[in-house]
Amino acid sequence: MGEWLDKRFNVTASGSSIRTEIIAGITTFMTMAYIIFVNPAILSETGMDFGAVMTATCLASAIGTLLMAFLANYPFALAPGMGLNAFFAFSVVLGMQVGWEVALACVFINGIIFIILTAGKVRQAIVNAVPYTLKVAVGAGIGMFIALIGLIQAGIIVDNPATLVSLGNIKSTGPILAMVGLLFMAVLHAYKVKGSLLWGILLITIVSIPLGITTPPEGIISAPPSLSPVFFKLDLKSALTFAMFPVIITFVFVDMFDTIGTLIGVSTRAGMLNEKGELPKVGRALFADAVATTLGACLGTSTTTTYVESAAGVEEGGRTGLTALVVAILFLCALFISPIAKIVPSVATAPALVMVGVFMMQSLKNLNFDDITEIVPACITIFAMPFTYSIAEGISWGIISYALIKFLAGRSREVSKTMYVLAVLFLLKEFML
Repeated sequence: MGEWLDKRFNVTASGSSIRTEIIAGITTFMTMAYIIFVNPAILSETGMDFGAVMTATCLASAIGTLLMAFLANYPFALAPGMGLNAFFAFSVVLGMQVGWEVALACVFINGIIFIILTAGKVRQAIVNAVPYTLKVAVGAGIGMFIALIGLIQAGIIVDNPATLVSLGNIKSTGPILAMVGLLFMAVLHAYKVKGSLLWGILLITIVSIPLGITTPPEGIISAPPSLSPVFFKLDLKSALTFAMFPVIITFVFVDMFDTIGTLIGVSTRAGMLNEKGELPKVGRALFADAVATTLGACLGTSTTTTYVESAAGVEEGGRTGLTALVVAILFLCALFISPIAKIVPSVATAPALVMVGVFMMQSLKNLNFDDITEIVPACITIFAMPFTYSIAEGISWGIISYALIKFLAGRSREVSKTMYVLAVLFLLKEFML
């Protein structure tokens, strides 16, 4: 089995090992396992059945990640996207007062559009058109974004009506545990211990039990809830109307550039770009993402997308689809062992996200700080992601500023036609839609 896995996923040739890939897969899964319960909690606000959505979440994540593993051989995991599920529930269903069946149909149409764009190599052209400077900036920006998410999950950063954000109560148990976990992971990494993030997550989870942060599982195995309340409940007739057109366009825009940003950022950090700064087999990765969105809507969940938490597995050494295969298997197992997956608290995964943020910020050393036409768009990209809480907005404003600054500085020839087209489209989107 080990020999077959090595050959099938080119593990040794990629400078990795089966053990490393397994650890990377477990680490990625643990940092994103929260989606199993958070996604149904959000979508159930629309009237969707909680248990059915949980089953759909696990299945959509497993199928999408399996596609990524076998089609693209990349260590990226997929699941219903945070932000997109909130837009689905609160903006579309509750805000516009449309049925969740209509919203699911909009997600399905979004997936079909993606399949067509991928087949026409439009999405691949966009990925490859992004200049190296912005690719580095996207990685660093995602690092800041992930770190912010981790600090919020830990309770170290909280909202404040006067200053937007402020320091939380770091004397409370949760933040203290998160900070201990962060120190533990950093020290293990300093000693070059394999699986430092995973060991940190396990340690804080175990310590959290006697402290009352989490509780031991009541059982180990439980039957998955029925999928029937949401399975194939698509109202395509109502979705294919002029009133729903802006909703579909929003799904397409946010999902496309969240996915592109994640692929660029994580692959840059993993050293997967070729000598031209392009991601090989990007078409296959994008196709896996598009099919996962389409199938996810049929199963009964919001947009399935490539997860930025994949960076946690990459930092543990994951370099091939074997990492993704492990994640997919764990999502399938979660259908039956959800009591165990449920005990991992956010204070245990939060420090892992902060560590990933630290690692991804290291790419900044590759920026040319002496060229103002390069560094300003890079910084705008980096700042926009955490401060707008959107990877898509970071890419949007990074591309707009890059094209404008190069053009006004008399260096328009350094920018591709694709970049200028994207900049115009983003400007129209920001000021007219």
